[in-house]
Amino acid sequence: MTAEESRRVEVSALNLRGIAHPLRVRIIGILRTDGPATATSLARRLDLNTGATSYHLRQLAEYGFIVEDFGRGEGRERWWKAAHDSSSFSNPDEVADDQGLGIAYVRSVAQIYVDRILSSVDEMPTLPRRWREVSTMSDYMLRLTPQEAKQLQKEVEEIVERYRKHDEVDEAPSGAKRGSFQFQYIPYAPDVERVDGESDIDETESSRD
Repeated sequence: MTAEESRRVEVSALNLRGIAHPLRVRIIGILRTDGPATATSLARRLDLNTGATSYHLRQLAEYGFIVEDFGRGEGRERWWKAAHDSSSFSNPDEVADDQGLGIAYVRSVAQIYVDRILSSVDEMPTLPRRWREVSTMSDYMLRLTPQEAKQLQKEVEEIVERYRKHDEVDEAPSGAKRGSFQFQYIPYAPDVERVDGESDIDETESSRD
């Protein structure tokens, strides 16, 4: 297993039930972004009672998304930390599972992205000018084939990975601060024509068999 694989968890049919809940997606996001926390501190931040927060933490732990941080706390106080830096949900078939867990997970992630963007807009006037200048929200309408869309995602991910070297505070250059880089490629539904009997198999991949 590579270093990249060890810090990323694949969300699949095996563990989807453990993460397909808006509060659990929020909890794992907080633990990944801000570090270990207790049920009490998370409950306060999420405006929940401690019992409900503890339940969601146990579910996340059962499915391997978080682990107990035994190096912290005193007495019966339990600290939790994220088991991975990021999640990957790459099987398109699981978005349309019979129980609706896939779409529930994707909607939860999308809502967090939206909330983060709106929050950043509200905070923008308080940022120093040099950081306001590099903040951007761009939208491009592209006409691509499925194969080109896959290639675009791969190339963007390769660029982002080059900058992941600054993840550790000790390795970051002077003046480096954390920022959220989001990108989405979303097919424009009105343009997508579905034909009865259409195959979802990638023609370029099937031709290699």
